[in-house]
Amino acid sequence: MAWDFETDPEFQEKLDWMQEFVRTEVEPLDLVIRNVWDVSDPVRNDLIKPLQAVVREKGLWACNLGPELGGAGFGQLKLALMNEILGRTVAGPVVFGSQAPDSGNAEILAHYGTEELKKRYLQPLLDNEIASAYSMTEPTGGSDPTNFKTRAVLDGDEWVITGEKWFTSHANLADFLIVLAVTDPDAEPHKNSSMFVVPSDTPGIEIVRGIAPWGHPDADATHCYVRYHDVRIPADHILGERGAGFAVAQTRLGGGRVHHAMRALGVAQKAYDMMVERSVSRQTKNGLLSTRQLIQEMIADSWIEIEQYRLLVLRTAWRIDRYQDYLKVRKDIAAVKAVMPIMLRNVVSRSIQVHGSIGISTEMNLGKWLIESYGLGLADGATEIHKLNLARELLKGAEPAPDVFPSEHLLRLRAAAEDKYGDKLAGISGEVAPGGAS
Repeated sequence: MAWDFETDPEFQEKLDWMQEFVRTEVEPLDLVIRNVWDVSDPVRNDLIKPLQAVVREKGLWACNLGPELGGAGFGQLKLALMNEILGRTVAGPVVFGSQAPDSGNAEILAHYGTEELKKRYLQPLLDNEIASAYSMTEPTGGSDPTNFKTRAVLDGDEWVITGEKWFTSHANLADFLIVLAVTDPDAEPHKNSSMFVVPSDTPGIEIVRGIAPWGHPDADATHCYVRYHDVRIPADHILGERGAGFAVAQTRLGGGRVHHAMRALGVAQKAYDMMVERSVSRQTKNGLLSTRQLIQEMIADSWIEIEQYRLLVLRTAWRIDRYQDYLKVRKDIAAVKAVMPIMLRNVVSRSIQVHGSIGISTEMNLGKWLIESYGLGLADGATEIHKLNLARELLKGAEPAPDVFPSEHLLRLRAAAEDKYGDKLAGISGEVAPGGAS
């Protein structure tokens, strides 16, 4: 039996180095770089590339990818521990070569791309020389793939893509987009779509506008509304089999949700640390905030929620490594995704309250993180959908009660217990046992 809550010393040394490196070298980048995904920005490149070189030397570059792709091939448990540290900073994933959507897109290309597509896009993407976008969500169907309207029609040796996509992150910075489009509208919903590589310079791509989440600077207006007007791409730009778009998508989504979960934990931990610091710094007429019982309750509740969530995510990561089958961990991943925005929202809200007016100002990150907690409840599927999926998984194999009364009905249980132990009870009491036994 193996049961442990301790990181092995060798990997803990790597985590300790990451903690210091991210705090001193990476976190300051968030304050001076316009957009860490913009590989055309010379200031960004001058500041980030030397740090990426250090990460490579440490053997911590793109650890979510296998050695054949230049990564360390770490399992989800190690990646989870790393992503909690990276979550404290916007630039962290870029410096460590694990930024979304590029990391997931690289995995899709590696698994399903032709040799030509890999040669053109994969290695430059892995080296962070180019950027990519993942174009799935639509303005009418949200993230529900069964309602998608974007179509791809095979015309000779070309696919013709028509439709529109919503919140395609970094589309205005990307060298190529991975697009999900319906290819077989008469097929069952989860087998009617296919995935494609669409070069960004293909005629017919219209970036309607970039959108920034509330509280983010204009430089973050890279979540794009995109229209595809009869966009023609070669037939071999399909990824995987025709109609297998959702299966291809799962290559990037399962592990990615665990990474998002631990990065959210990194943000929550930072908000918690800020709350604790504020409570022992701010003086009231009767003493420090930290001496007030309501403040103590906020701190205690936040610590408990963070620790509960961390254990859930780490166990989920462990189970992914253990089974190597995302289908066996569906309910765990759904639970993590459902809890993530609630945990972050609760902790950040309390931190804002403890900080007072400065907590809602643009002089602190707390307001931005609060909005991000709502974003996490939408990204990669709405929280409500994950709860429904979790409930369905939990209800599989559930048995109804044997009759009109619940199986734990006390009268039923007492009768069964008396029947089971009737002889012994009779012998002890000297009375006739239930059912006539003596």
